[in-house]
Amino acid sequence: MMSTRGYDNSRRAEAARLTRAKVLAAARDRFLQVGYHGTTIAALARAARVSPQTIYNTFGGKAEVLKAVYDTLLAGDDEPIAMNDRPEMIHVRTRDNAPETLRAYAAFARMLVARTGPLLGVVLAEGAGSDAELRAFLATIDRERRFGNTGVVRHIQQRFGLGGMDLERAVDLIWTLTSPEIADRLVRRCGWSADDYQRWLADALVDGLRELPR
Repeated sequence: MMSTRGYDNSRRAEAARLTRAKVLAAARDRFLQVGYHGTTIAALARAARVSPQTIYNTFGGKAEVLKAVYDTLLAGDDEPIAMNDRPEMIHVRTRDNAPETLRAYAAFARMLVARTGPLLGVVLAEGAGSDAELRAFLATIDRERRFGNTGVVRHIQQRFGLGGMDLERAVDLIWTLTSPEIADRLVRRCGWSADDYQRWLADALVDGLRELPR
């Protein structure tokens, strides 16, 4: 039987989870509707029907809220499961050769563009300007992308080999080709379909890393 203290802790944890979800949903809508620069913590608090202090206590400042929204969109949920442990990345890591791995990774990148593209499109269109926190956010997601790209390249190196290609050069190529800036230009600004983007990216990855064993 659950103790009174355990029950109270469980209720508090559920209330905190619901509050976090409300703020994330409201923040996503606000960022998409009025942009990052046009969003204030006060307006966000009104939209989520919480106090500004609740947002500060739960997330921190506006840039931290943006990062939390981005992370949730990226993963598809707010569960503490690393991207590498999710089914989509397991699918990438279980392909039979390097080109198939890269094509599976292009499909994975397409999924991430579909999830995060609208939000990043708004942020990229606005630009960071003099906002140091927004610049830090963009730098952080760049580092995180490169970390993920490096994991894929290391997997290919260990399972199939890299041929004559340098590991860091291979990471440079994948990091560049999968960048949100390129996806935004092709999908949002040029009007490419998701299928067109995935085909282009898959071909570009396989061609760019053509020294890899087939």
